[in-house]
Amino acid sequence: MHIFHRLLPATLLCMAVPVASGQGWPHYGGDEGGSRFSPLTQINKDNVAGLELAWQYRTGAVKDNPTLKKYIDFQNTPTLMPAAAGGHLVVCDPFGKVIALDPASGTPRWTMDPKIDKTPYAGRFKCRGVEYWADDTAAPGTACAHRLFLATADKRLIALDARDGQPCAGFGVNGEVNVDILLKATFPSDGVQLTQLASPPTAINGIVAVSSFANKFKSSSSVNGAIRGFDARTGALKWAFDPLVRDAATGFEPTPIEVGGGNTWVPMTADSPRDLLFIPTAAPAPNYWGAHRPGDNRYANSIVALRASTGQVVWHFQTLHHDVWDRDVGSPPILVDIRKDGQTIPAVIQLVKTGMVFAFNRETGEPLFPIEERPVPTDTEVVGEKLSPTQPFPTKPPVLVRNSITPDDAWGFTFLDKNACRKKIESMRHGGHYEPISTRGTVMYPQIGGGANWGGGAFDPARNLLVTPVSQIPFYVQFLPRDQVDPEYAKRPEAGGPLQGPGYLGDTPYGVKQGPLMSPSFTPCTAPPWNMLVAVDMAAGEIKWKIPFGKLDKLMPVPIPLNLGAPTAGGPIITAGGLIFIGATPDNRLHAYDVETGKILWEQMAPTSAMSTPMTYEANGRQFVVFAAGGHSWYDAKGIDDYVLAYALPASVK
Repeated sequence: MHIFHRLLPATLLCMAVPVASGQGWPHYGGDEGGSRFSPLTQINKDNVAGLELAWQYRTGAVKDNPTLKKYIDFQNTPTLMPAAAGGHLVVCDPFGKVIALDPASGTPRWTMDPKIDKTPYAGRFKCRGVEYWADDTAAPGTACAHRLFLATADKRLIALDARDGQPCAGFGVNGEVNVDILLKATFPSDGVQLTQLASPPTAINGIVAVSSFANKFKSSSSVNGAIRGFDARTGALKWAFDPLVRDAATGFEPTPIEVGGGNTWVPMTADSPRDLLFIPTAAPAPNYWGAHRPGDNRYANSIVALRASTGQVVWHFQTLHHDVWDRDVGSPPILVDIRKDGQTIPAVIQLVKTGMVFAFNRETGEPLFPIEERPVPTDTEVVGEKLSPTQPFPTKPPVLVRNSITPDDAWGFTFLDKNACRKKIESMRHGGHYEPISTRGTVMYPQIGGGANWGGGAFDPARNLLVTPVSQIPFYVQFLPRDQVDPEYAKRPEAGGPLQGPGYLGDTPYGVKQGPLMSPSFTPCTAPPWNMLVAVDMAAGEIKWKIPFGKLDKLMPVPIPLNLGAPTAGGPIITAGGLIFIGATPDNRLHAYDVETGKILWEQMAPTSAMSTPMTYEANGRQFVVFAAGGHSWYDAKGIDDYVLAYALPASVK
């Protein structure tokens, strides 16, 4: 049941702050293609140092749910509605409550609470954003002519009138579709309880598409990772796309029907004029073990271009064959136009966890730079496992992070640290990206979180410049005999995950233990920087600059603000003012960088870390930059909170 709270009379909603066309942020990635670029220039290199806090708002998620604090991740990117849709700044809290704010003051206008099931089946609660869609067949001013789509942790798709938060009565049943029923009815469906809808839906040409997050450790028959396309007006299911090939008639070796996963857990992006929906897919289930699913397992670990109206594959590219390393395509595709060799190419850029950057013509799937299949190790100790003898490597741009490790790479603040790290690396299997997982442990480099992760990148169209945070923290994964796993602990949702205790690796002969490869002083076992902000010229395929990103004062026993790179979660935006804005570090700092050089121009301490992606817009002639600051359950657990922070130049300067 929906609970509505009216904070202003409905008559005042029509007095919304006007927002000029092209000056807002109507989608999670700014535009539907996810470029995260804004044409605004009021805040620029010359004056950004004068940014100050204009307003702040707290959603109440932490205060109202104190017993669930450890399960909360506030990773939201707000969206700004156009004037015809109310002109609201829309936020969703980790439990899916939708909040419409005045963009100039942060004053609440209305809220809608979907009242989700708050049992933490999936381990954490998050809502990264909502999706806006305008019905071009509806008469102006009619109910739900402008809609917001919300995907909830308890697997519902909800349609709201963007102006006032009322449910769209003609959509599904009383404004919602129960996706949970569809998940349970699609084979395989193990672990449906552990599944949630964390990313915003994607609306394109009258279709609203929904993906899901799934815990693929628990069973090889983890829930089917199908993408579903619903009628944006009625909620009727129009199509479903299984990201694993089941039919040999496709020309690919089919994946057994009892194998699940391959889901999309980060936002999708869209090209409405071309009727293309771009989907980044994950590994099949379970992570790290693939003896039961021979072959490449297409369309897993791929970027897939679907015909949005039908759900049919137009083209795809698999970035990793037969994944046993949890190298999901874990960043949103970025749709941009790139000027290269005198031509303007409609491109899609796909960042992947290895730190590689793949780029394609988004109409044809033709690579912008050659991609080579190179030999990789196949000498696995896993009975029945057959690894791919080659993997794809783009020739340009170069890999954004270090991509191999040996004992000689061991590092530490002291000789004792360095020596301990050397012994750890020597004791484990080590090498490049694709060393098979082993019972003595295998060093993963970079970590399973990337390289690039869900925060993804931003693109400056004037400079053909891609900017993204990347991690190069060493990691390890180790197979364990099942009898070495605590059966009671293994029942917990987090069991087997990073920084957690061992858990069962699905219905395999193994348990799994994984985590960062750290020295006795709890620093990474390789030399800093451990995280970077990197800028790539996508026309030339060259790295333009890279800088350490994130200070360590909050993560060290002695709070020394060493700029050696700290773990990141979230991504950047770029503005025509020549600025990169990003939070994404656990040191409570918000940052603005010069897009040309990577020089820091503004730094602000927030009440807690902003492990999210910011956005920017103009309201009442004033440009605002907004961050969701809520800490992180892994990196900043003590800082869990729910701030929305809006920064602007002093009113007298605008």
